[in-house]
Amino acid sequence: MTLPLPLDDLLQLARQAGDAILKIYNTDFDVERKQDNSPLTDADLAAHNLIVSTLERLTPEIPVLSEESSKIPFETRQQWQRYWLIDPLDGTREFVKRNGEFTVNIALIEDHQPTFGVVYAPVLDRLYYGARSLGAWKQDGAQTAEEIRVVGQRRQPTLVAGSRSHAGDSLLRFLEKLGDHELVSMGSSLKLCLVAEGKADLYPRLGPTSEWDTAAAQAVVEAAGGRVTTLDLKPLRYNTKDSLLNPHFLVFGDLDEPWSAYLDS
Repeated sequence: MTLPLPLDDLLQLARQAGDAILKIYNTDFDVERKQDNSPLTDADLAAHNLIVSTLERLTPEIPVLSEESSKIPFETRQQWQRYWLIDPLDGTREFVKRNGEFTVNIALIEDHQPTFGVVYAPVLDRLYYGARSLGAWKQDGAQTAEEIRVVGQRRQPTLVAGSRSHAGDSLLRFLEKLGDHELVSMGSSLKLCLVAEGKADLYPRLGPTSEWDTAAAQAVVEAAGGRVTTLDLKPLRYNTKDSLLNPHFLVFGDLDEPWSAYLDS
């Protein structure tokens, strides 16, 4: 694939959005509530405005869908073969808690699949990015980027990435069936990136997410040799229906392990 913008420009855009977020993170910011009671801050809006305006200016031929502008009807969206999918601040709950585990997510979707993604954690100053033609990469600060790969064989005990903010009975039953494991807690899309860089074997998400939460990190995981699938092990796809909610999904590196066998039947 050919990126519609130079890679360095896309990475720089993620960093710039992260800088805009940090300016507000380091203040006594206010927290509003959306209709679904999820938190919204000025940082979400600052990052949204920066990313969307920049992409609309540099790639006017490619539509942009962001969490903060998600009211575009499916009748319009279903015409798109290629579009940018943005979560300007993934992990607003983590932002409000000030634990640093939140990210900027920028993905390119083509034919319902994420073909490029960049995930930037501003507090950690850590970039993950990947595409099928690029491989998957991680860069800390000004250090040289390093190529990352999933672990291709399940470890014992199995390292399972999990959410600090979301857990439920179905996940607990899954982990009980899975057997000997260690839970690695992390916020936002960083959980998928843990699988991409081989620091977790599996991330089971048995709770609600939206398409902008996962797209960029899915591109990184798949570029690193892993998979992001529905519970019946079909690829997680985008912009196929009116709702922008994802089904429950699994993220893993061992392609031979029957992960779905540990789910409730």
